[in-house]
Amino acid sequence: MSTEISGAGNFIQTIINESRAQGDQRRIHTRFPPEPNGYLHIGHAKSICLNFGLARDNDGLCNLRFDDTNPTKEDTEYVDSIMEDIRWLGFDWEDRLFYASDYFQKFYDYAEQLIRSGKAYVCSHSPAEIKILRGTLKEPGQECGHRNQSVEVNLDLFRRMKAGEFPDGSMVLRAKIDMASPNLNMRDPVLYRILHAAHHRTGDAWCIYPMYDYAHPISDYLEGITHSICTLEFEDHRPLYDWVLIALGFENRPRQIEFARLNLTNTLMSKRFLRALVEEGKVSGWDDPRMSTLCGVRRLGYTPEALRDFCDRIGVAKANSMVDKALLEHCVREDLGAKALRVMAVLKPIKVILTNYPEDQTEHLDIELHPDRPEAGSRQVPFGRELYIEEDDFMEEPMKKFFRLAPGQEVRLKGAYIIHCHEVVKDPDTGEILALHCTYDPDTKSGSDHSGKKVKGTIHWVSADHGLPFTARLYEDLLLAREDVAVTIDPETGAEIESDGKPVLNPNSLTERNGSLAEPYLAEAKVGERFQFLRLGYFIKDRDSSMERPVFNRIVSLKDSWAKAEKKQ
Repeated sequence: MSTEISGAGNFIQTIINESRAQGDQRRIHTRFPPEPNGYLHIGHAKSICLNFGLARDNDGLCNLRFDDTNPTKEDTEYVDSIMEDIRWLGFDWEDRLFYASDYFQKFYDYAEQLIRSGKAYVCSHSPAEIKILRGTLKEPGQECGHRNQSVEVNLDLFRRMKAGEFPDGSMVLRAKIDMASPNLNMRDPVLYRILHAAHHRTGDAWCIYPMYDYAHPISDYLEGITHSICTLEFEDHRPLYDWVLIALGFENRPRQIEFARLNLTNTLMSKRFLRALVEEGKVSGWDDPRMSTLCGVRRLGYTPEALRDFCDRIGVAKANSMVDKALLEHCVREDLGAKALRVMAVLKPIKVILTNYPEDQTEHLDIELHPDRPEAGSRQVPFGRELYIEEDDFMEEPMKKFFRLAPGQEVRLKGAYIIHCHEVVKDPDTGEILALHCTYDPDTKSGSDHSGKKVKGTIHWVSADHGLPFTARLYEDLLLAREDVAVTIDPETGAEIESDGKPVLNPNSLTERNGSLAEPYLAEAKVGERFQFLRLGYFIKDRDSSMERPVFNRIVSLKDSWAKAEKKQ
């Protein structure tokens, strides 16, 4: 299975190939530049795979750089989590770990250079006033009274800003470009602002901090980046990116290229909303398995191989579009289908008593752990008179083509015997089914069945005497998507939103089943180990497990709507 994102369907690779054909022989050098103000999500996985993949497939380099220019929102907690997520995805920046804060002095020196060349000035208008003077898409901006201050005045004010003489918000450094530009980003944008806040790396050394649009192109240049890959929202910022580099006289400048961000159906990928979910207690934390964060999907049980495969399949486009989450789940199933060992568990148990099986007898059946991997071996599964099967595998009044257990019907127990149901025992007061009385055919043992009997259904089971109690956590989409009512839909997620733009959460996004039972083989499972629970889905042992009661999260069910859609095509 391919795990490359830089092959067919990647227009950026085409640009690189064309540049090389025209004589640009520079070694490809990319970077992944997250701001350490939150946890990475699935959308970032696309950018990570793209930047590191382009470098790998072109014998180039990729840096990890933290754009830490806003000390009020950044924290070392996020730095550590981002590095862990990138490594988990399978990528390594080697010795190329950088921070924008590494260049604070250079940013300042270059800002003075812009002032001395008449390309930047200090402005004391408030942010609201600057916004008004900037104009609109239909009206040009207005030059402020500070625009034509002398170089000497601007240098003096800027140095006093750095010295901490002025309060927050009282002054900014602006680029002098074009107040009539049709691109609002070019109407004398802010390059520096005053912010008396301690930085997570530089402490109180600075009280002025550069804006992203100013720091980013300089950081790229200083690190020798050849291709600065950004998402489409930065397309209108590209002229400013180029202006900064040209105004400072840099040669061999990096090239900014924009690509479409990942929008996944029914999936929230807004840092602001994700943070709100955590802070408001709507989820258990950043790694809640319902979150789209990489630590969340890792805890849910997604594999890095599946995510890389998914990023390869969706390709790299120039226009935003919506990707069906079913494709991501298909990639997860394909990866786990080849890896996950098969075991048996029952989420909604219903008791089966084999009335003709010896009461004091237990036999151990040898059952394979993976049908396509004989090297995985087998395990011994205890079998006795009393068993549990899945409630959904029994129907007292079966519908047509119901090939599982019903009164008068036969079914095979996986790896064991054919059984026949002859009585349903109920609570006389409530009508609840207490047990199913069945008989087994000793001549139909799997692996040595010479009876000639044929049954259409095979179901899983667990020994009542040896079953391991566990908690099953069943997850659905965190966002609510309803097609049967008139609702407001978020175009980025395809899910329902409130009138204020907040997402509507699915009240059934988590169901816990505490009465679940599994075969004893799972008692030795390690946290993070993944299994296929036969006919129920793929599960992973969660870190909330205890010695007395393990917890297993369902990663995905076995139903694959994407695979069915592909077959129809």
